[in-house]
Amino acid sequence: MKRLFVLPLLSFVLFTGPACGQSATPDEDRKSQILTNLRFEFPQLDQYQVEMGEFSPTGVDGLMEGSFIVNGQQTQRFLVTDDNTKLYLIAADPVDVSRDEAGLAEALAEREAAARQEMAERAATLNEAIAGLPVRGNPDAPVTVVEFSDFQCPYCARAATTMEELIEKRGDDVKFVYMQYPLPNHPWARPASIAALCAAQQDDEAFWMLHDGYFANQRSLNTSNVIEQSQGYLANSNLDMDSWLACTDGTDESANAGAVAALNASMSLAQEMGVSGTPGFFVNGEFLNGAKPLADFEAAIDKANADS
Repeated sequence: MKRLFVLPLLSFVLFTGPACGQSATPDEDRKSQILTNLRFEFPQLDQYQVEMGEFSPTGVDGLMEGSFIVNGQQTQRFLVTDDNTKLYLIAADPVDVSRDEAGLAEALAEREAAARQEMAERAATLNEAIAGLPVRGNPDAPVTVVEFSDFQCPYCARAATTMEELIEKRGDDVKFVYMQYPLPNHPWARPASIAALCAAQQDDEAFWMLHDGYFANQRSLNTSNVIEQSQGYLANSNLDMDSWLACTDGTDESANAGAVAALNASMSLAQEMGVSGTPGFFVNGEFLNGAKPLADFEAAIDKANADS
């Protein structure tokens, strides 16, 4: 069976023409004909709500561009001949292949400038978001590494070891900040995040005690014991443990609400920054996805220093 470039989708309502009492225009008749034929070629469209868009000229004789919208969200563009005998689904935007060497050099310079601007904007957003959060390394370092991570994620545990190595080797050059991004398939990660944020309300070092404890003991933790084990990791901390427990379990509603708000803000920021999995890193705004080796972080730091 032929397949569309847009799926998965939901319920389908066939466009049948104008409302009762109205006359069909040539464009409406054409839309109806095209959609009926698409239904024939792709029977799965019967399951979805599909609305045809308007036609527009392509600049090529005998060829128009159109589109249909699925469930009010996904747009599938197509090219269609004037006689409707050929319709081509478009999988990507047009590519300009007319540029000569000078034109490509200019386009490359524009692309690099846009990338630098995007990195600077991301860095500014992140720097605002991390103000006041626990820091490792040099708080005044020229390079900031922000990690969005999940305490239950095995790749994040590997990344935690890499960050230890990075701070040990390049601690004077780097300010490291951990941001919460517990994934829904990791059940004890969220209560661990809240416990860590409750600790950070009192003492930065206590936050890092939990950070290190969770990653060092990841395989032995579960939803039933994570808070009990957390108390053990905090045994030598300066925390008021009663206050920390009240924040963690919600007895202190205000403190707990603050921790939950901080967690939700961190997760929203991760999504805004385009982080779809963990761990995700930003080095002065440059995105590094996944548990990269130490050399990748050092290269990113050197590049950030050179650009500053």
